[in-house]
Amino acid sequence: MTEFEEGLKLINEIFGNGKDNVISLATIARETSADGKVRPVVRTVDAYYENEIFYIITYAKSNKILQIEQNPEVSIAGCSEMFTANGLGENLGWVLNPQNAEIRTKLRTAFADWYDFANNEQDENCCILAIHLTKGTLNINHWEKLYHMDFVNKTSMENGGIF
Repeated sequence: MTEFEEGLKLINEIFGNGKDNVISLATIARETSADGKVRPVVRTVDAYYENEIFYIITYAKSNKILQIEQNPEVSIAGCSEMFTANGLGENLGWVLNPQNAEIRTKLRTAFADWYDFANNEQDENCCILAIHLTKGTLNINHWEKLYHMDFVNKTSMENGGIF
């Protein structure tokens, strides 16, 4: 097993298996600060993880979706695990679109305790956000072992990753 495969197995154990994960999601604001610099925007979201993608139910007119439409580069961090990553955000569209049927079923199951309370599926702006991981760092036991992972090329990175 390669180091990348080992790290991926740990990520699957930590975030996968149908869990409702709380993660931080950072995007870039659509407007610059008063001095003309770009500003990060971070919020906590519930996310379902599968195959190097975090899925989030959200609203198509929310700031996070509008920001991702302008700049799909995002960062995430596991709130209770030491995992940080970059990725590309993609609005998969309305939850009831036929192409979303399989992932919608998984999201409804993972988020069963609150899904219907928090989401109006009849509203076509109720959408699925996919965060496709590009690179990241999994930190095991407070720096005992670091997995610097390139999800695009399916390899480990010697030096680097996300801290």
